[in-house]
Amino acid sequence: MLSIKQNLLETIHGGKPDRYVNQYEFMSMVMGNPHTANNHRAEYGKGPVKNAWGVTEVWPEGTPGAFPVHDDEHIVIKDITHWKDYVHAPRLDYSDAEWEPFIAEVEKIDRSQYFVTPFIAPGIFEQCHHLQEIQNCLINFYEEPEAIQELIDYLTEWELQYAEKLCKYFKPDAIFHHDDWGSQASTFISPAMFEEFLLPAYKQIYGYYKSHGVELIVHHSDSYGETLVPYMVEMGIDIWQGTMSSNNIPAIIEKYGGKLTIMGGIDSASIDRPDWTPELVEKEVRRVCQTYGTKYFIPNLTQGLGFSTFPGVYEEASKVIDQMSKELF
Repeated sequence: MLSIKQNLLETIHGGKPDRYVNQYEFMSMVMGNPHTANNHRAEYGKGPVKNAWGVTEVWPEGTPGAFPVHDDEHIVIKDITHWKDYVHAPRLDYSDAEWEPFIAEVEKIDRSQYFVTPFIAPGIFEQCHHLQEIQNCLINFYEEPEAIQELIDYLTEWELQYAEKLCKYFKPDAIFHHDDWGSQASTFISPAMFEEFLLPAYKQIYGYYKSHGVELIVHHSDSYGETLVPYMVEMGIDIWQGTMSSNNIPAIIEKYGGKLTIMGGIDSASIDRPDWTPELVEKEVRRVCQTYGTKYFIPNLTQGLGFSTFPGVYEEASKVIDQMSKELF
């Protein structure tokens, strides 16, 4: 029987995996470091919190994650043409001593079994609209492209500095990077606009990680995004996590298998709901596995971490995936 790590590598390289990679099992997620310790984030079911970028966010009960608060009082960037007056990147100049307790936790991870994987969120596009509000952000891509480009360059430079710290102190095997690029039905910006504004930024960021020993780039975008897949490949993504069923997953696997592995297919909204039952979960997971097969595919809830909004759903899905491995491998 292959180890968890070996089975993942066989899956993404078109080898001979002996079972499905079961959701997030291959990543040992590293959530803590001096920056995150000082970057207060909203907690489930609790009140609003202002993070290190000045964005106020809240995580309502029954929702899969935190959301920015974007009334007039809380929008950070009041005028994109004067974004420098509003946006101040968090410090990253922490001492070696401040990193030591987090390094100690990373050293406990068995790298022969798991990929040491820092969690990074939000990404460049999300940070843009968290600072501006989504409608303002999308309008500004059209009306103030120079200012948007300046902001993206600023955010990219900060991410590169953050990447340098993570690589220096953790020597990660993988990174898990959030940046939602679309809704269930479409991308937020056109492929041409994505190529112009976001592709260069991510080629720098993911290129840095790859050139500093990071083996796997896992990118989360639980959305429609198949028109962006060529750019995902170009920027160096190995695994697209969160791929919703609104994408033509078989066609993506057929065309890009060996360059990109799909991790998702199980739309969280379809089973991660208050009235879920084991029968509902089994029916959907079984359908997904039978439809998308065993090559370059990791069955997974589209949720952006290894849990579910409603207790028990994620674990039940994992049980069914194990059963499907017995039937299909």
